[in-house]
Amino acid sequence: MATVLVKEKVVTTTTQVSSSTSSLISGHFPPLGAPLEEKRFWFQRGKNYDPNAIATQVSVFDDPDTADKYLPRADWENVHRFDPQERWTWAEEYRLVRKIDLRIMVWACIMFMALELDRANLSQALTDNFLTELHLTTNDYNLGNTVFKLAFLCAELPSQLVSKWVGPDRWIPAQITLWSIVASSQFWLSGRTSFLVTRALLAILQGGFIPDVILYLSYFYKHHELSLRLGFFWTAMSTADILSAIFAYGLLHMRGIQAYSGWRWLFLIEGLMTLVIGILSFQLMPAGPCHTASWFRGKKGWFTEREEKILVNRVLREDPSKSSMHNREPITPKLLWQSLKDYDLWPLYMLGLSFQIPMTPPSQYLTLTLKGLGFGTFQTNLMTIPYTVLHMITMLGLTYLGEIIKELTFVAMTGQIWALPFLIYLTVVDTATVNRWVLYVVITLFLAYPNAHPIQVGWNSRNSNTVRSRTVSAACYNMFVQASGIIGSNIYRKDDAPQYKRGNKQLLAINCMNIVLYLLVKVYYVMRNKARDAIWAAKTEEERLEYLATTKDEGSKRLDFRFQH
Repeated sequence: MATVLVKEKVVTTTTQVSSSTSSLISGHFPPLGAPLEEKRFWFQRGKNYDPNAIATQVSVFDDPDTADKYLPRADWENVHRFDPQERWTWAEEYRLVRKIDLRIMVWACIMFMALELDRANLSQALTDNFLTELHLTTNDYNLGNTVFKLAFLCAELPSQLVSKWVGPDRWIPAQITLWSIVASSQFWLSGRTSFLVTRALLAILQGGFIPDVILYLSYFYKHHELSLRLGFFWTAMSTADILSAIFAYGLLHMRGIQAYSGWRWLFLIEGLMTLVIGILSFQLMPAGPCHTASWFRGKKGWFTEREEKILVNRVLREDPSKSSMHNREPITPKLLWQSLKDYDLWPLYMLGLSFQIPMTPPSQYLTLTLKGLGFGTFQTNLMTIPYTVLHMITMLGLTYLGEIIKELTFVAMTGQIWALPFLIYLTVVDTATVNRWVLYVVITLFLAYPNAHPIQVGWNSRNSNTVRSRTVSAACYNMFVQASGIIGSNIYRKDDAPQYKRGNKQLLAINCMNIVLYLLVKVYYVMRNKARDAIWAAKTEEERLEYLATTKDEGSKRLDFRFQH
């Protein structure tokens, strides 16, 4: 069921909005496209697909009784392009989506790759005697990961609030530029203290980046489009892991240049690469769909007036709540509290806390495990590539599957089912006696699991149903994900090495718990929707209209909103 937010009646001075709404209420409006289930993928479009047919589908703006209650705010940045009477074809819409992908999504992925390069290259540094030269133990390494995750977690919500205040087009490039300086400074690491300090600073500056970008992308995409793009977004992270391994193969060979270790050059050069991306981001991130003109992007901007109208209206017709706040409007303490106490989003936060824990320690310890099996430094870095490639394929496949069959919970649970047999194997088998290539294949297949992260991030966005809630919930969800990283980073302990039998038993128990948790989340949202269906069905048409006109309920608290699951 489509989910929309019906806002209180807004008195607007915008001529276009007022005249368009008046026409609708009077019953004068152009024809809509034939009601149909959108063919979201090219392989679903058969011979009956007509690219020149009107794509504009029925929305809340077409109901004369309630249209005025869904209007954008008068100060919304794109209000001058809003027109309920706007019509366009499928060919125009899909061509525009491809343009958005090239202009907006590609650079978002490049920025994410920059983040991943600077936070994940520590894994490559481990293969070049990083711990030994800094006189660190594996427990110190665990502490560094914990400090990073904790600082990242603490920075999530403040960063998101700053982004909502000044605009993600300003804050995100500033973040990238600042953290690239810290990342480069790791060239001069001298011991445990400097290691922990740079881990904390890097996390503070990177924290909030992911929910910032997700909120920014929501300005341009429909819900199902965003979920699929998030699949590519996290694929970019995996691509960065592959590039990091390849870069490491070359940069670690610089050991001895100017008498410095290879891992020092790795941190410095990759940090400088990120600095370039940060500087370019100031020019390659427009403020919004209707504000792309600049000296760098061109005086006329990236989109024509016609494209801006299509972009704005197609997004609002699906979800009017996206016009409930200006893109540079701060979240007040009152709005923050309203969003935090939205308990209907907490089941998704609980999933974020636990779903990646079973895979976290084996992933963080992969390079150390391969070194322990007798593989060399450069061979080890290249051997991390296969699982990353497979992981990209399974994650994208899972994301597409969820949108094709329109099922979120059971599809997201697939990763836990995948991990179960591998965790059982690592728990019961004496890995010290297993051929090292067999163990490598087992771990590679295990870490190639289909990650539900893109699905769950999009799921969280869909069930938020207001800009302020979407802003806060994106940060909260990612905070719980970072908390899971803290837990996962402390399961493998030095006294349990090298097979980590105790740790693997704990991961197996958490994996089984996760399967039950997904089922409980499914039941929760089904029951919540049924309860609202019953209340709504009991109201007369007049009572429903009165509710829409007078209710103080907002976001997912509205009786006419249904949770997706």
